Amino acid sequence: MNAIKTARKSIEAQPGSGTSRTLARLVLALESEGSFDVADLDTLPPDSFALALKIVREWRRNSRYAGKAKLFDLSLQVSMLPN
Repeated sequence: MNAIKTARKSIEAQPGSGTSRTLARLVLALESEGSFDVADLDTLPPDSFALALKIVREWRRNSRYAGKAKLFDLSLQVSMLPN
């Protein structure tokens, strides 16, 4: 399974978790070409950290990949959840 799809499933499973919120912020920053504090990656568990790096690699390679739109939409929804 590719990283973008894995991230979407992970965020869907636990949208309110700190890991999901960090991954969602990363996706939003990638899509909007905005800023992201890379120190936030250090708070992720090792498997999620590796996933975040894979997301960045895939994002650069797949500029027109349809799965990115689904992940972006979900990330936007997670970013609007109350803390």
